[in-house]
Amino acid sequence: MKLTCNKEELLEGINIVSKAISTRTTMPILECILLSAEDKGLTLTGNDLEIGIKSSIIEADVEKQGKTAIEARLFSEIIKRLNGNEVTIDTSDEKTAKINCGMSEFTIVIQQAEDFPSIPEVEKDFKYEIKQCELKKMITQTIFSVAADESKPVLTGELFEIKNDCAEIVAVDGFRISYRKTNIEKQENTSKVIVPAKTMREISRILSDDENAETEIFITDKHILFSINGNTIVSRLIEGDYIKYEQTFTNEYKTKITVNNDDLISALERATLISRDAKKMPVKLDISSGKIVITAQTEIGKAYEEVGCISEGDELKIAFNPRFLIEALKACDDEKVCIHFNGSLSPCIIKPEENENYKYLVLPLRM
Repeated sequence: MKLTCNKEELLEGINIVSKAISTRTTMPILECILLSAEDKGLTLTGNDLEIGIKSSIIEADVEKQGKTAIEARLFSEIIKRLNGNEVTIDTSDEKTAKINCGMSEFTIVIQQAEDFPSIPEVEKDFKYEIKQCELKKMITQTIFSVAADESKPVLTGELFEIKNDCAEIVAVDGFRISYRKTNIEKQENTSKVIVPAKTMREISRILSDDENAETEIFITDKHILFSINGNTIVSRLIEGDYIKYEQTFTNEYKTKITVNNDDLISALERATLISRDAKKMPVKLDISSGKIVITAQTEIGKAYEEVGCISEGDELKIAFNPRFLIEALKACDDEKVCIHFNGSLSPCIIKPEENENYKYLVLPLRM
């Protein structure tokens, strides 16, 4: 294999596929990037057996076609530090790769391309399309609620559902629920799958903020494929039944507040300054007519905050892990949010004033 390509394009491709490179494995080949040089250009591939990513550099000048596998971390560091615009990669001796750029030359050991695991083929019978900026927002505004506990595998992923004219993403960790939806073109097919959190995090880093850019999505029983700006991401799906979260989002309440979101976030963040452990040292909310009193007390001191609000229903005293509240509030799009309460031991529900494009549920702590 021998080719020449633009350094910045090569580095961009390496950065994308490196998101699928395994860092903890007993298989050295999974620590590699597969380089495939063909007439149409260069394709880079990373695959950790859970997620596989392909990135194409179309404008590579391919002198000799072929494939090789190069250790990803070393390859990335070399390309990043090269002083020049054009990189030449030559694997003529089949055991090493020569990398030339400017006045620099590196010779590094390569591995056999035949040992590199293939990315699963995903049938493209039906295509879903979602704006990249919307999908990115949906992921970043829910992913913090994914469970880290492997004892419930289905909760280590996000529920991704497409039905009628909307797409929904849900994350649950046992203490909170995050829900987002966006409108899409009406679909003939519906789909409901659980995508690993790692996959969702990595594609959110690839997705563009361009409002006109689309994501193409293909789904089978075992895998999901995202096509993003010439990059192909294939991930396994998590098998199992997701929890029935819908019934937890009730519209009934005993106490309701409407509050400026930024004001509440700032007050909560200040109150947590004296707490080193949010799980053991909750913040307490005392809700009465027209205001929320936020207090926190630890061995190093205490904090007191007041935030104005519009309140309806019963007065209430309730305690929360402040991080859970802050993360949910920061994910809200609106200047003002509504929060529904049903007593000091029931979860609160955070939602916008006028629609249900997002909903967040947070369990309280015992005072």
